[in-house]
This record gives sequence, C-alpha cells and structure tokens, in this order.
Amino acid sequence: MSTKIFVNLPVKDLKHSMDFFRKLGYSYNPQFTDENAACLVISDDIYAMLLRTDFFKNFTKKEPVDATRSTEVILSLTMENRTVVDEMLEKALAAGATDTGKMEEAWMYQRSFADLDGHQWEIFFMDMSAGPLAQKS
Repeated sequence: MSTKIFVNLPVKDLKHSMDFFRKLGYSYNPQFTDENAACLVISDDIYAMLLRTDFFKNFTKKEPVDATRSTEVILSLTMENRTVVDEMLEKALAAGATDTGKMEEAWMYQRSFADLDGHQWEIFFMDMSAGPLAQKS
C-alpha cells in the first residue's frame, strides 16, 4: 500500500472554498465530505481536508493560524510542464486567488497563489534533466 497524505486546512466558508477548488479542476470524495469538512482529491495519494475553522479546532489544542496574516505551511504541487503551471495559476486567479509570486530558473518554473483563506500554494514544473543533480553527473 502506498502512503497517502491528508493535509488538514481550516477554512472560513466551506462551500466557497469547495467552489474555488472545483474551478481549478479538482473533485471531492463524498465519503469524507459533509457540512463540516470536504475531502479535496488532488491525486490518488494526495488529499486536502477542508475543515470549517470551528470544526478544525476539535483536532488541536492550539489556535489555528490565520493564513491571511501568517504562514504555517506552503503547499507545493508539481505540474506536467510550464504551460500547465500558467494555466493553473490563471484558473486560480479567475476563481479569486491572489498571485503571490514567480520563480524561474533554467530548470525550474514556479508560480504561487494564496487561496480564499490565505493558504499559500506553489505550482511548479522541474526539468530534472537540466537540474543541479543532472549537471553533476
């Protein structure tokens, strides 16, 4: 069995957040989706649990970070190529995201955005044949 990851993210408005990620082309697993949480399917092994903030608090004794003011984590996803990176960014911006930057090197191309709750997402393409490790061979 492969290891799967479920990233838990507090969200202010679950329906609004679900609509945002649908506009990016993602779907939800209905088995783990209800009025408190939605299981965002990113890939066969990667999921984000979007949890209403008050429900999220049931899983920790710490106060959740307000991602519009502080950064606790940056979620990074690989894309097939540079074009797909740009297309995903455009979808995110059209759905209400904020552009948070761009990085370009000869072998890596990255864009990033903040979702509706301020969580920072990086989308990137790496040409491993031109990367630092390939150049050492």
